[in-house]
Amino acid sequence: MNLKQSFVLALKSLASSKMRAILTMLGIIIGVAAVIIIVSMVNGVTGDVVAQFEKMGATTINVNVMGRGGNRSVSVDDMQDLVDDNPQYLKSMTPVITIPGTTVKNGSANVEPTTLAGVNEYYTEIKSKEIMLGRGLQYADSEYRLRNCVIGTYIAKELFGTTQVLGESIKINGIDFSVVGVFEETADGKEATEDDIIIVPHTMSQKISSGFSMGTYTFNAVSKEVSDKAQALIEAYLLEVFSSENAYRVSNMSEMIESVNDVTSTMSLMLAGIAAVSLLVGGIGIMNIMLVSVTERTREIGIRKSLGATPWDIMSQFVVEAITTSCLGGVIGIIIGVVGSYGASALMDLKAAISVGAIIISFTVSALIGIAFGYFPAKKASRLNPIDALRYD
Repeated sequence: MNLKQSFVLALKSLASSKMRAILTMLGIIIGVAAVIIIVSMVNGVTGDVVAQFEKMGATTINVNVMGRGGNRSVSVDDMQDLVDDNPQYLKSMTPVITIPGTTVKNGSANVEPTTLAGVNEYYTEIKSKEIMLGRGLQYADSEYRLRNCVIGTYIAKELFGTTQVLGESIKINGIDFSVVGVFEETADGKEATEDDIIIVPHTMSQKISSGFSMGTYTFNAVSKEVSDKAQALIEAYLLEVFSSENAYRVSNMSEMIESVNDVTSTMSLMLAGIAAVSLLVGGIGIMNIMLVSVTERTREIGIRKSLGATPWDIMSQFVVEAITTSCLGGVIGIIIGVVGSYGASALMDLKAAISVGAIIISFTVSALIGIAFGYFPAKKASRLNPIDALRYD
């Protein structure tokens, strides 16, 4: 008997007992669907996180200088000189003084707290932020300590009820500033988002913050390819100044993206492994049902052997039936997994990234489970003595 005939017999056997077939496949269905849903959701979340990091700039290098006391220090001019002296690696730099909990007012309207950042003219370029109205900060703003600011749409709407606010005056911690620009809206103008921000010249932010020391800088490498060399250059410079790696911390977005990918890949494998336990349970269910099937069809096996069926014919029939059961469960699981992934993404407001690899692996594993757990019952059936089998009642 060839494999085609075995497959047809397997389908007839499954069709003759539909409920038992479905219950047998249930473990495989749940396992395959769970693996696909979990991997798809993790991939979707990973994609969103990586996209956010890339949006912030794959060439961005963040530097935090803690110092080590004494007269060893670096200034904004020192950092700018580092950029000017290494144009093949570094494109631009901005100091960053972040002042959380800032109070902003316009008459009786106020926003509190919000985040204020003291930066220079390269901030919008480094952070890939677009200006919707007006302009960004310029060199003169920092050089001459001008009281100019650029605000997000949330601030504009809260203080003025509109984004048409160029030239308007606002008070930041009691100091008057003129609005020279409005950032492009990126988060529907909501509170505690990228639209809830104000930037001012870093030279003025030190006055607003009551003398916060400058310790954070953001560099922009020339390209993603040289970002690691640019980071090494900055680290070498700071090590020369401070003679201690504990005096500073340097990180780039490429490293963060790689770390996120590593963490989520490990998480995906771990969760998929947990879900795959259902496949093992499903395999045990298939073996159990196949053993029952062999017992129920003992007389049939005896008749076939007496008519000339070889042990291979008997074994192949039951193995193919186990594989067919497992693969059908795998196909149903794939369908449920794909539909479930999109359903879960809509329910949780996340983006599902269907993994073709996960589908192929899940289906392959389900087929292998059919072979592995179907072999023992099939082997038992092939070894039945035809005379004993014919006497079985």
